[in-house]
Order: sequence, then C-alpha cells, then structure tokens
Amino acid sequence: MTDTDIIQAVKLYKADWVVLTGGEPSMWIDAEFIRLLHQATGKKIAIETNGTHTIPDGIDWVTVSPKIGIEDMIGNPEIKVERADEVKVVDVGQDLDIYFDLPCIREKTLMYLQPCYVADKKTRESNTMRTVRRVLQDPRWTLSLQIHRYLGIP
Repeated sequence: MTDTDIIQAVKLYKADWVVLTGGEPSMWIDAEFIRLLHQATGKKIAIETNGTHTIPDGIDWVTVSPKIGIEDMIGNPEIKVERADEVKVVDVGQDLDIYFDLPCIREKTLMYLQPCYVADKKTRESNTMRTVRRVLQDPRWTLSLQIHRYLGIP
C-alpha cells in the first residue's frame, strides 16, 4: 500500500488513535508520513517498535518491545529510540533489571511484563505463574498479557 492508501484506509475508522505495528514499522515510516497522517486524519499516532531504528518526530506514544537478546543491546547503539512511553517485555526467565537501563527509559515510562505464551498448556501456566511472581516481587513492573495469543489471533 502507498502512504495515500494507508491514510485513506485509516480515515474509514472513528478511532482516536492509529497504532503502527506489525513487523518493524520504524523501517518504513518517515517524518513526512507521520505529518501527512496527522494532517489528514487528526488522529493521535502510536508505534510499537523493537527500538533498533530511529523514529520520526510527531509520534504521540512510543511502545518499545525489546526482543530476546537485549542483554547485548544495553548501552549499545542498537537501541536508537530516544524515548519510550511504555516498555513491554515478554518474560522468558531473563534478567529483568537490564530493562531499566535502556537509554529510552524515562521517569514516567510504564513497564509491562508479559508471560511467554506457548501452545503447551502446562508450560504456559508455568510461564504465567513465574511472571505473576516476578511482578509481585518487583513493583516497578505491571502484569500484561499478549492478549492476541489468548484470542487465537496470530
């Protein structure tokens, strides 16, 4: 789809927000697209990104969802997003303190921890309980779910 096609499709919906997600949206958006999207729709714009590409000015809400292997990215120029309004982390048992050292973290950044969803029910329940325990032990985290998984949306 062209930028114009995307903007026309967005205008069909009454929602107040547009969320750029899927794949890695920071690889294809630019300042002109963000400007046109704001201008044509009047909607607020959010992005969910892994943080490894810069994002243009004009985005109203930034969610950084770092992927596994983040340990190698702390203090590394691979994290290029300058601010995160929220960070969403999938809990696979990794060290969690490192996420508070990401360069995009600000005083008011919301921190969400999600249990890793797997098809096997027993493993999924174990993952969920581990994440709940971790959230209860560290009040900097808020429990979150990959709700699309529970709804069966790929």
